[in-house]
Amino acid sequence: MATFLYKLGRFAFRRRHFVALFWAALLAVAGVAAFNAPSAGSSSFSIPGTEAQKAFDLLDQRFPGMSADGATARVVFKAPSGEKMRDPDNKAVVTQTVKELRGGAEVGSVTDPFTSHAVSKDGTIAYAQVRYDVPAMELKDSTKDYLDRTVEESRHSGLTVEVGGDALQATPETGAGEIVGLAIAAVVLVVTLGSLVAAGLPLLTAIIGVGIGVAGITALASTLDLGTTTSTLALMIGVAVGIDYALFIVSRYRAELAEGREREEAVGRATGTAGSAVVFAGLTVVIALVGLAVVNVPMLTKMGIAAAATVAIAVLIALTMIPALLGYAGRKIQPLGRKSKRWGRKKVHDNAETRPNMGTRWASFVVRRPAAVLLLAVAALGAVAVPVTQLELGLGDDGTQPKSTTQRQAYDLLSEGFGPGFNGPLMVVVDAKDSADPKAAATTVSDEIKGLKDVSTVTPAAFNKAGDTATITVVPDSKPSSTETEDLVHGIRDKADGVKADTDARVLVTGTTAMNIDFSQKLTDALIPYLCLVVGLAFLLLMVVFRSILVPLKAALGFLLSVLAALGAVVAVFQWGWLADLLGVEETGPIMSMTPIFLIGVVFGLAMDYEVFLVTRMREAYVHGERPQQAVVTGFKHGARVVTAAAIIMIAVFAGFISSSESMIKMMGFGLAIAVFFDAFIVRMAIVPAVLALLGKAAWWLPKWLDRALPNVDVEGEGLRAQANPEVASIEREPTPAPVR
Repeated sequence: MATFLYKLGRFAFRRRHFVALFWAALLAVAGVAAFNAPSAGSSSFSIPGTEAQKAFDLLDQRFPGMSADGATARVVFKAPSGEKMRDPDNKAVVTQTVKELRGGAEVGSVTDPFTSHAVSKDGTIAYAQVRYDVPAMELKDSTKDYLDRTVEESRHSGLTVEVGGDALQATPETGAGEIVGLAIAAVVLVVTLGSLVAAGLPLLTAIIGVGIGVAGITALASTLDLGTTTSTLALMIGVAVGIDYALFIVSRYRAELAEGREREEAVGRATGTAGSAVVFAGLTVVIALVGLAVVNVPMLTKMGIAAAATVAIAVLIALTMIPALLGYAGRKIQPLGRKSKRWGRKKVHDNAETRPNMGTRWASFVVRRPAAVLLLAVAALGAVAVPVTQLELGLGDDGTQPKSTTQRQAYDLLSEGFGPGFNGPLMVVVDAKDSADPKAAATTVSDEIKGLKDVSTVTPAAFNKAGDTATITVVPDSKPSSTETEDLVHGIRDKADGVKADTDARVLVTGTTAMNIDFSQKLTDALIPYLCLVVGLAFLLLMVVFRSILVPLKAALGFLLSVLAALGAVVAVFQWGWLADLLGVEETGPIMSMTPIFLIGVVFGLAMDYEVFLVTRMREAYVHGERPQQAVVTGFKHGARVVTAAAIIMIAVFAGFISSSESMIKMMGFGLAIAVFFDAFIVRMAIVPAVLALLGKAAWWLPKWLDRALPNVDVEGEGLRAQANPEVASIEREPTPAPVR
């Protein structure tokens, strides 16, 4: 591996015009394709295998044209103080609004509040329900804009008019947080790499890689039904790894220059050593993202694969474009620890080189007191992880939106006028095709539901034209995201077997609320298989990289500890409300169902970046003859600064999302930022050196039969050392030690 990448780096350095032209042409082609591609909007959403999805599929068959999973919007009206909705002027405004809503595109039906009994008992609140022919995630932007304009015009009448439902989504406002995050990243790169030119290379290559990836996704979005959320994830991950990977190689290049090597040779060695770490770090990210397919939710699978493709592009960019740009930069990039422009073939000696840096001092401290550092670090993360025992998962609804949004205000008005459960009605589907008396079967189902707890209203059954399938709307007493509503869904489903035995009718529960419950359960059920797949494959990969059993095991366990601590912090802030005012969290509630699996996937990939880059330097020093404890110090001497800079950059980028007005985006930004902090600064900087110091030679032990079976990828660059000086390399190379007994 190292030898191949060494040759690739030197080729890219010598043929930099060709390499630069290739990536520029690829970016241009992807950009043109994206510009000419049809707009795809948001991807369709389905959850195969769940009862809610089966019910939607059945309704599509038995109620043609009904669009059971179509988007809905509830336009809520409230009369001014002292007035009623049935007053002539107010009624005229509502009637005109309903008429205009019916003229919108993709509209299936619009109900009139005064004919559908959608006026509250006190007469002050009414609503019109708009049902569209397509799901919410497939609505065109022009359709949403028309709805927004119609609602805005009706507000001029003096009525309070708000709109809720899944048809109109508020555009999240991120504020200046992301800009500040990128500014911090730029400053960190300048400080770490010592010049504006060197700092600009990771940013430039990250932009090129993300540009190609996102443009490719946009070009294929309509064909593959990818949607806008896919490009957002690819952008987030692509920027993160793109900067990291380029930073690793540029930093190693400066270290090689400091050893007195010519620029072309330094590029080759940097690509062969740090580039090997980049390849395997990228593979762990790809594994984590592609592994989202085990959840069996098409939208998540597509998002994962598209983001993984962007990561693969980032790896290729780092291995080829960075060497080419280093060739263009020439002597504008200084050797590590060197301020002047004078260096040659001989090794550079400098007082700064002989003084221990902060990484060296910290590693030396940990090696002297490994047990104390390990216990303190584990105890700290364990304490932060305690709240995860109270984790409650769910999907956000309009009730979790900021109070300033129209969705939240519509939600509150409906709760005020019709009760909290009105915002999350359940649709019960009665498949009576095999029943002798379909109407009697539907009546039995209605009676069974009325006898359950937390039921506010049960509407009469509505049959299809064939008379073999009916729908019953059930309004709970509790709000949609409550445990009481979830218990009601399970209670109705528990009655299904009894109804089937008595009437031969099948009962299914669906609707947005039931779909959210099923989605949360599906993600929860997939969490352990996903974790086993990702950690298992990465364990095998790291075992090949480090030729050790205990080092990959330690990496996996440390990652789990950091993720648990991050989830604990998320629960404390977004569920319990700690520091809520400081972070701008307006509403607390259940943690978004995707948070655990998303954190596992993204943070695992980024954490393994730091693990591979840091520990490969230790492995390299150990293979080249240093004692285990000294190898730990050497690894920190060369890698701690870069890993610290990479972590600060990632924290700054992710923390920028905390300023978003959307609670779910805010939650993910906080979770990712705090997870990277825990993993980089506590797990990788404290637990890793402490464990390796305690294990000693045993850390690098591998059974002889497994050593022979595993491919030798040579991440530490031993092949390059042997190529340069075969005799010295043969003497200095220490064989894989036997287990300590």
